[in-house]
Amino acid sequence: MFDFGPTEIILIIVALLLLFGGKKLPELAQGIGKGIKEFKKAVKEPEEEEGKKEEKKD
Repeated sequence: MFDFGPTEIILIIVALLLLFGGKKLPELAQGIGKGIKEFKKAVKEPEEEEGKKEEKKD
């Protein structure tokens, strides 16, 4: 689909540094990381709830 080489990745990083500055990037990355973690947790919870419902029926 997308074939990013080292040159493209470096250009993206430089563009992000220019747009947000060095101080904001760690905060943005932390926010994105927390969002991904919450998303994975939310996806996993319904599966666990279904398993608990099935155990109660038996």
